[in-house]
Amino acid sequence: MTSDRVVLQVSGAEARDFLQGLVTNDVTKLDQGLVYAALLTPQGKYRADFFLVPRGEDVLIDVAAPLADDLTRALMMYKLRSPVEISRTDITVTRGLGDAPEGAFADPRDASLGWRGYDGQPGDEADWDALRVAAGVPTSGIELTPDTYILEAGFERLNGVDFRKGCYVGQEIAARMKHKTELRKGLVRVAVVGNAPVGTEITAGGKSVGVLYTQSGGEGIAYLRFDRAEGEMTAGEATVTRL
Repeated sequence: MTSDRVVLQVSGAEARDFLQGLVTNDVTKLDQGLVYAALLTPQGKYRADFFLVPRGEDVLIDVAAPLADDLTRALMMYKLRSPVEISRTDITVTRGLGDAPEGAFADPRDASLGWRGYDGQPGDEADWDALRVAAGVPTSGIELTPDTYILEAGFERLNGVDFRKGCYVGQEIAARMKHKTELRKGLVRVAVVGNAPVGTEITAGGKSVGVLYTQSGGEGIAYLRFDRAEGEMTAGEATVTRL
């Protein structure tokens, strides 16, 4: 059981249509399982990431607990006259490795992250941070912050954005970054020798090149300027090399 997650519920026959106009991914994919998505600000920056879970005509939203209240307020603001109800449930989230048991769903971000359950399926004990680092998967409150652009955070690789679904909040900025610019910065996996606190500045040749975040097993997730991130770099007392 993961106590750091909250499960919201969007109820009503138009729940999917309501969410389709807000989130980064195509809600019709719920017919195949979990949908990983984000809500952006109108300026195209990260506000929250979450899993959409099919539950009949309703949709559950599996979100990090610290983001739940703000996400609820945002959904209520966008609700206007939409005939949907938004509520917090007491559903708990479980996680496991291997094939998903009955009623659970494969994690759509990366196969190595196993499955997620919402109906009391017994979960597994695992070093989820180690698995996340090995797969280069960011998490809210660490790598994902209000300054994050989701394409720099790898959301396309993580199946968290759909560029064919039509409009959603912040869509214009995300589409412009996809089609009209080349990413110059972003989250990448790095090799780490030594230890450095999360948030340590990475330098090379005396210049700032990025920030080191979660680390495990000699690897880490870092936000780097690609034009400067070459060879060995330094993060505090640690040595960092891009993988």
